[in-house]
Amino acid sequence: MTGRGRPRSFNRDEALQKAMDLFWEKGYAGTSLADLTAAMGIGAPSLYGTFGSKEELFRQALDRYKAHEGGATASALLAGATVRAGIENMLLAAVASGTQPGRPRGCMVVLSAPAGAEDQLPVRQLLCEDRQRMQGLILKRLKQAVRQGELPRHAALPALAAYFATVLNGLAIEARDGVARDTLEQTARLAMLTWDALAGSAA
Repeated sequence: MTGRGRPRSFNRDEALQKAMDLFWEKGYAGTSLADLTAAMGIGAPSLYGTFGSKEELFRQALDRYKAHEGGATASALLAGATVRAGIENMLLAAVASGTQPGRPRGCMVVLSAPAGAEDQLPVRQLLCEDRQRMQGLILKRLKQAVRQGELPRHAALPALAAYFATVLNGLAIEARDGVARDTLEQTARLAMLTWDALAGSAA
């Protein structure tokens, strides 16, 4: 006679990856517990026992996204030899990340925010803070450029940072709507044509 078996083990890393993909594709509110357990291949008790709650699972999935697909955008911004190159690279990296074949389209940070329900406010705030953090990175890069003489001191840096953050978020929405990658890349390059006017100096 066999005794009661132990609960089936699962690969936590693989389960978190599947949860990340699901949240990225369907958003926080659009992803149900049933969706998660089916995609992750575990039962609700295992999900709660391992991750604590849907919100905590989302937070961990978001951290995973930012460490992989989402992190490429910030890395591209900081790696540019000049501010202009860094920002253009950032926009193109966002397009590349958001249009990968066989992957959810767009940006998880931009597109997975829930709307309306009061109990989902912490998730909305979390994603808002992440978007603001990205805009802050852009602003920090612009300030560095002023110190290095790449931009004039009179350049409207907060407005310039907000402009490129808006373009960045807009590209994610367009990618989710199915706009072709080459069109999005052209859009990113067109946005860079405003550099001279917005920066207040020749590129």
